[in-house]
Amino acid sequence: MKLNVLERLMLLNMLPKEGSITVLKLLRVLKEELSFSEEENKALVFKQEDEQLMWNSEGDVVKDIKIGEIMTELIKKELKKLNDEEKLTDAHIDLYEKFME
Repeated sequence: MKLNVLERLMLLNMLPKEGSITVLKLLRVLKEELSFSEEENKALVFKQEDEQLMWNSEGDVVKDIKIGEIMTELIKKELKKLNDEEKLTDAHIDLYEKFME
């Protein structure tokens, strides 16, 4: 699945912190895929301003992330939960559409 920087950050923040050992191992692999390489970090120049993370939009490239069936279902479950609790934000819209529609 092709994801931009914001979508990758959103997914990293919404993935569960707890689960069975098999799910935790799959989460570890997915988190590594979603993380940023040294080259990406140099290009994006991440910086924290107050509570907002900023980056160089010129370095914002779309990365093709392999997300298996189990992790896809887990992400859908998390998005559904956020939707049911009415905790989705504008930043979630693209992710929601990619996974739920």
